[in-house]
Amino acid sequence: MEGGGGARWKGRDAASIAAGDPMSNIIRQLQSSFQQSQIYGLLTGSAVLLEADSEQTKLLNRACFGHPIITADFASSSSFKGRRANLVGEQQIASSQWFQLGLEEAFYLSYSLNCLEICRSSLEGRQTLSHDELWRYMKEREKTFVQHYKAYSHLRAKNWVVRSGLQYGADFVAYRHHPALVHSEYAVIVSFEADDRQGRLTTWSDWQSMLRLCGSVAKTTLLVSIVPKNNQTEEASPSCLDNYDVEEFEIKRWMAEKHREDVPSRKDKR
Repeated sequence: MEGGGGARWKGRDAASIAAGDPMSNIIRQLQSSFQQSQIYGLLTGSAVLLEADSEQTKLLNRACFGHPIITADFASSSSFKGRRANLVGEQQIASSQWFQLGLEEAFYLSYSLNCLEICRSSLEGRQTLSHDELWRYMKEREKTFVQHYKAYSHLRAKNWVVRSGLQYGADFVAYRHHPALVHSEYAVIVSFEADDRQGRLTTWSDWQSMLRLCGSVAKTTLLVSIVPKNNQTEEASPSCLDNYDVEEFEIKRWMAEKHREDVPSRKDKR
């Protein structure tokens, strides 16, 4: 996976800007900032909300985690009572920004980068969740969470920016760098043995439709196959992720006019 059809940069200087600010460095800065501030996320439904200060807001935007949401004063919420003072002061609230993270994004920050604690509200107040508790919760909320997270973390670890691919009929889309600098190169389909999502992409016509769609938006279809290493598929804790291998397959349309032998012209025959 070195780049589907080549990077399509948005501007003359975009490639040099990206080269001078590698995504790996941005992720390390975000990780360090979160660990120093001991930031918390609030689990709500199928998302995690977190409040970021101005520096963390810039890092989240640069690293492409989550989406900014309309600022609201959650400080009065029972789940956040007793939080450290810098989260309830009027000056800090005015300069903060709330973000909504998807389940894969939140678990990556919490488990893989170990820089985000996630809690949920209860009658007793805020309850911080362990990685195992968070894992079980997310598995219950999203049937395909294990396989999707394995694919998401696999691509993120390679410093690809991974976002939702819903608008393209895919699970994810992958960018070489920030979407403001470059178009996404891959439409990612996550495949695994127990995938029974209404027979998705089980016929050649399904694949042809998918490939035509990706071709029309200049993306390469990337099939990410999650393969168990053995017959044991116990998924009680995130440690089970080590029991899966990831295989990548780039799938492209075969176009006869690009692959046939050149037909000699009449002039060449003389």
